[in-house]
Amino acid sequence: MSGGVDSSVAAAVLRDEGHEVVGVTMKLWGGDADRGCCSVSDVDDARRVAQQLGIEHLVFNFGDDFARHVVEPYVEAHAEGRTPNPCIECNRHLKFDRLLTRADALGFDAVATGHHARIVSGPDGGHRIARGADRAKDQSYVLHMIEADRLATLRLPIGAMTKDEVRTRAHDLGLRTAAKPDSQDVCFISHRRGGRAAFLGDRIPMRPGRLVDREGTQVGEVDAVELVTVGQRRGLGTAGDGTPRFAVDVDVRSATVIVGRADDLLTAGEATTGWTWVDAAARHTALDPAREVLAQGSAHGEPVPVGVVEGGDGPWLRWVSPQRRMAPGQSVVLYEGDTVLGGGLVTDPRPPG
Repeated sequence: MSGGVDSSVAAAVLRDEGHEVVGVTMKLWGGDADRGCCSVSDVDDARRVAQQLGIEHLVFNFGDDFARHVVEPYVEAHAEGRTPNPCIECNRHLKFDRLLTRADALGFDAVATGHHARIVSGPDGGHRIARGADRAKDQSYVLHMIEADRLATLRLPIGAMTKDEVRTRAHDLGLRTAAKPDSQDVCFISHRRGGRAAFLGDRIPMRPGRLVDREGTQVGEVDAVELVTVGQRRGLGTAGDGTPRFAVDVDVRSATVIVGRADDLLTAGEATTGWTWVDAAARHTALDPAREVLAQGSAHGEPVPVGVVEGGDGPWLRWVSPQRRMAPGQSVVLYEGDTVLGGGLVTDPRPPG
């Protein structure tokens, strides 16, 4: 229970189905946080909802694991010019590893979360993650790392509900989280204390960077090259004809950002690494040129057709038609229809091969 409306209703659904439910909140971050699931107020909301539902509430302190697997890699990625996704790494290492292991040790039969996704049967009768009923709130992208054996003891009680239905259910139950806004930001960064720039500035050197065009001519500067991500438009100015500039490549070692037009971001494919497949059959499907596979490059991005070619540290993704480059460090997730096959990390914004 993160303190949001989705996990509150998930607990209520299971309780009303007759299950013995215990609410668990993970204490992950001991530093400043003013929004998201790491703030003190969210822990308090979870505790109070558990009281309203008449269920036990526990707090598990996983702060050391969170620092090691989420916060430290987040900082390191920025220092190296990559764009991390800390929510995915929290799911990978905390929610669907550390928490599930603790639940097993304590004798719980299953773990449930409030994610908008569904668990469905795969072609061999195993389990797969699929998109939730509410496409606008679908969270299957951030759950792509969960393997089939873990899905056997996972429950997603609101996956077949729309967000409006979730809020209506919470309102009918009188839950204090019924109208609570969704969390949108990195949970361990305090916006009252300067946001991402201040957080990273306290942990790594931040260096001014040069903006250069595709011909190598300097056309501007940025305050910190570590804060620039491939595809970024904001803060990079315009070309002489007023055309917006975009970050096409970021080289933190030389403190240089190559900028160009929107068309300069188009690529034929992406190199990837660090793949996790739901199971062996899902990997086989992804690599089968006769199967239609879709790739999604952000939580609510539009899935597009892709060809998957084995090679190097991970598959090469070859777009059916040129697509905008993804920032190194971001996750790309493969689907067959609405069902997740697996996902990995983009390592190079340039076309592979």
